[in-house]
Amino acid sequence: MEVHFRGHLIGEYVADAVAEDAVIVEYKAASTIAEAHESQLLNYLKASDLEVGLILNFGPRPEIKRMVFDNELKNPTRRRSKKKDTE
Repeated sequence: MEVHFRGHLIGEYVADAVAEDAVIVEYKAASTIAEAHESQLLNYLKASDLEVGLILNFGPRPEIKRMVFDNELKNPTRRRSKKKDTE
């Protein structure tokens, strides 16, 4: 997955999984989902073209955390095409 900063490609990131080229999935095996896990996923969402992410924790008590980061500056081309579809 490409990582962008201020509209420039700065590197690549390999997610634990990407579902349907639309959702970043991060797997964890911790006692609980920590703030650091959420921050990590939020940073991945900010830096990529994807807007939805899941943290799946397989610790003692399984947990799922869904996060969304909507930023029109990430992919203006995709935004314009969506706007045309709704008009």
